[in-house]
Amino acid sequence: MRQSFDFSPFRRSAVGFDRLFDMLESSASAGVGENYPPFDLIKAGDDRYRVELVVAGFRRDEIEVTSHQNVLLISGRKAEEPGRDYIHRGIALRSFERRFALADHIQVTGADLHDGLLTIDLVREVPEAMKPRRIEIGGTVPRHDRIEAREQRQTEPA
Repeated sequence: MRQSFDFSPFRRSAVGFDRLFDMLESSASAGVGENYPPFDLIKAGDDRYRVELVVAGFRRDEIEVTSHQNVLLISGRKAEEPGRDYIHRGIALRSFERRFALADHIQVTGADLHDGLLTIDLVREVPEAMKPRRIEIGGTVPRHDRIEAREQRQTEPA
């Protein structure tokens, strides 16, 4: 059984983390009773991930994978097959929808369906502008010294 967690003390002291707290609160409430289809989350490398879902009985055209605004949405809709008279139906072919929250800069690089296993590959692609870069220290006069020297020259009588 899941218990709710109050994030309000953190909200008061953390600036700019509203989306993170909203995501944590919504995932805590949305996860109750949600277990179909079963899935695995795999770390395939430093910046590579894989989501594997068991979707036995679904064809490629019955599954939709969408990535939009840091959310990976996987849905499946199985049409009723007329003319079948089931005595027992044990294979779960109900429609489903799975949502995964993606961190910033996580991109979907591919999806494949093979032997009832849907595999979605993800990679973290951090833009060059956001990567740390080394700043070389030069041997020039500090900027504040140049400003003071210029001010002294302007105040001296000519």
